[in-house]
Amino acid sequence: MSTVNPEMESLKTRLKAMWMTGDFGQVAKHIETGAEEFIARLALKPGVRVLDVACGSGNLALPAARAGAIVNGVDIATNLLEQARARAASEELSIQFDEGDAESLPYDDAAFDVIVSMYGAMFAPRPELVAAELVRVCRPGGRIALANWTPEGFIGQMFKVTGKHVPPPAAMPSPLKWGDEETVRERMRDRVADLQLTRRMCRFKYPFSPAEVVEFFRMYYGPTQRAFDALDADGQAALRSDLERLWTEHNQATDDGTHVDGEYLEVVATRA
Repeated sequence: MSTVNPEMESLKTRLKAMWMTGDFGQVAKHIETGAEEFIARLALKPGVRVLDVACGSGNLALPAARAGAIVNGVDIATNLLEQARARAASEELSIQFDEGDAESLPYDDAAFDVIVSMYGAMFAPRPELVAAELVRVCRPGGRIALANWTPEGFIGQMFKVTGKHVPPPAAMPSPLKWGDEETVRERMRDRVADLQLTRRMCRFKYPFSPAEVVEFFRMYYGPTQRAFDALDADGQAALRSDLERLWTEHNQATDDGTHVDGEYLEVVATRA
């Protein structure tokens, strides 16, 4: 069990509050297809034991259960766990959703055959603990599959734009390091027998303009909402302008909507 100093305890409390701010479930709805494709590539066999770390509203857990897997989901955000349970119940899927921290997972050693996390575990503040925990709860020969935003990709750029206005916490390394191939190799090198790294795209498609997308994120995405809340009126206007410019420059839509592709690094590791 890791010890948590007061500064880290404060940071973790703030991070939990941030992810419970807004309604990430609304954001998650727009990337469900990418989550389903991520699970499909794993070709899960019925009865396989799957853990979805930082599961949010269940975007990976549900398609894994539909494939016949025995699924647990874990997250720090209790409001998102409630959404995930409701979604599973509506489809009559039996999934166990637990409150828990990616840095200290509430499960036994080697309890799962496959560990998955999509844009989730990458945001925990101590990546060395996350890597150790992902490996610990995975059985030898099992797989750990992650989707992590890359520094160069669209979401990486969005974080950098936001960070220019509201600097991120100094006590934690950038979550985008999980989208850097060399960093992932370093973090997983001594823990896995095989490591496959593939750059893929997640499609963001909205039936409204880039300016409305920025407002959508400000309303529902905790990190964006917290960034706006930290600024005065002039600062908010500047952040909104920069984000609107970013979404507009990357918009591929030919109608009045918004279509942007965000690059992520798909990590598939086989536990030693």
